[in-house]
Amino acid sequence: MEILELIQSNLLTPIILFFLFGIIAARIKSDLKIPEAISEFLPIYLLAAIGLHGGIEMRNTGFENMLIPMLVAIGLSLLFTLNHYQILRRLGKFNIFDSYALASTYGAVGAVHFSVGLSFLKNQGVTSEGYIAAILAVLEPLAFIMAIFMTNMAVSKQIKAKKQSFTDDLSVDVGLASTKTNLSKVLQESITGKAIVILLGSIVIGYIIGKDGFEPIKIVFDDMFTGAIVIFMIEMGIIAGQRLDDIKKVGIFLMSFAILIPVFNGIIGVLVATVLGLSIGGAVMFGLLMASASFIAAPAILRYAIPQAKPSLYITSALGITFPFNIIITLPILFTISTLVHTGEGTIDLFDYIVKEFI
Repeated sequence: MEILELIQSNLLTPIILFFLFGIIAARIKSDLKIPEAISEFLPIYLLAAIGLHGGIEMRNTGFENMLIPMLVAIGLSLLFTLNHYQILRRLGKFNIFDSYALASTYGAVGAVHFSVGLSFLKNQGVTSEGYIAAILAVLEPLAFIMAIFMTNMAVSKQIKAKKQSFTDDLSVDVGLASTKTNLSKVLQESITGKAIVILLGSIVIGYIIGKDGFEPIKIVFDDMFTGAIVIFMIEMGIIAGQRLDDIKKVGIFLMSFAILIPVFNGIIGVLVATVLGLSIGGAVMFGLLMASASFIAAPAILRYAIPQAKPSLYITSALGITFPFNIIITLPILFTISTLVHTGEGTIDLFDYIVKEFI
């Protein structure tokens, strides 16, 4: 199936339609709202379902078989975060704080992206390596920790430089010093946050109970999974719709960054995963991790860790631009590329296809 046909087909799936429905409801000023109790429950449910499947797959696959993909994913995440910072700082001319906040937002991963990706593969009749859920859990706090560390280093360097130049502007020094964050506290809050705890806990439980132990709860954590995502997408659509007016505030450069960088990262992820031997679906999910941006964990961590960064930038770009684009456009692109490199004759066929399709 060609990319454009796959995108069109993806637009007509319940998940995307309900997401668009939520956007429309927000734009017409409807009082539609997901009850708070359900809104808090659904992310926990989705992460538990992902974790259980991941734990079962880890038991079947063996930890040693997922070690290399996990280490590669960690390396790519750190590399991409540093690359994001350079682009935002040098080309986008953002300040240090906004640059690192945005860089870590796009270096981190999104559990909501992951949930939608699993449903997308299910619609295509394709499976993926379940242990990628464990990679999701590891990558979630990683980019934030590195960005916060680099921010602290940059602030310390500025303070030292100002002291050496005998500046008398004490308020600047105090302001810079107040930006330094206790990394151990951030690490603790990142790892003990409810998203990581429920995901890691579910992975462990899935590993312990195995496939046979999962059968009694399969109807809840498997058969109802897509329905839960659909309801969650209504809320995501409402939130995204409410932030559409903020998109013009982020500027053309950040809008382009929020679209192009995730696609580039995702394609790199698919190609790397294919080299590592992952399946078509596994390469798509690996690529989606590289393409996704965090808009749930990011506000909670960055507002404390880098308070000088503007939440309107990293929340609006991740949720208002990247998330809709990824679930509607990027996913079909990654699936098509993964299919080509797995079933075609390699990257030459891929290059010829891209030239034919888009140029």
